[in-house]
Amino acid sequence: MSDADTTPRVPFLKNGIGQIAVVVEDIDKAVEAYWKILGIGPWRIYTYGKPMLKEMSYRGQPADFKMRVAVAKVGPLHFELIQPLEGDTIYAEFVKEHGYGMHHFAVLVEDFEAARAEAEAAGLTLIQHGSGFGLDGDGGFAYFDTESELSATFELLNLPKRRLPPERVYPPGDEA
Repeated sequence: MSDADTTPRVPFLKNGIGQIAVVVEDIDKAVEAYWKILGIGPWRIYTYGKPMLKEMSYRGQPADFKMRVAVAKVGPLHFELIQPLEGDTIYAEFVKEHGYGMHHFAVLVEDFEAARAEAEAAGLTLIQHGSGFGLDGDGGFAYFDTESELSATFELLNLPKRRLPPERVYPPGDEA
C-alpha cells in the first residue's frame, strides 16, 4: 500500500476523531440512561437555535432550526446526544430514514473556515452548518454528506473559547 492510499485527503484528520453523536427522541431520558447504565456524564444540556446560533444553513439555504444538545466527555472524546425540535435538519432526515441512533462523528478543528474549505476542495458536500454559539460569537459546526460512503455523517467542529452556561446539568449537583 502506498502513502497515497493511507494519507487522508484532508489535513485536519491527522488529529483523529473528537466526537461521536447519537440522535435521540428525548434528551432528558437519554442522559439519565447513559449515566445510570454506563456512568457517562456529567451532561451539559443546551438548546441550539436562534438567538444562540448566529448563522444557520440547511442544504445550501439559510435555515431556522432548533435542537437540544447534551455533551459529556468520555476520556478525550466528546460524546453528544441530539434531540431535534424544530425546522428542517439532517437530524430529522436521519430519524425519518433510520430511526434514532448513531448519527455522526466529528473532527475538532482550530481554523473552522480553512477546514471547511479543505473539506469542500476534497469533494465533500456541505449539508448543514451553524455558527456563533460561543460566548464571544465564535464556535461552529459543519456537516458533510458522507452517509452513503461512510454509513455516518462527517462533521467539522470548532469549539468556542468560552461557552454559555448550560441550561441544565445532569446529574444535578455536578455543575463543576
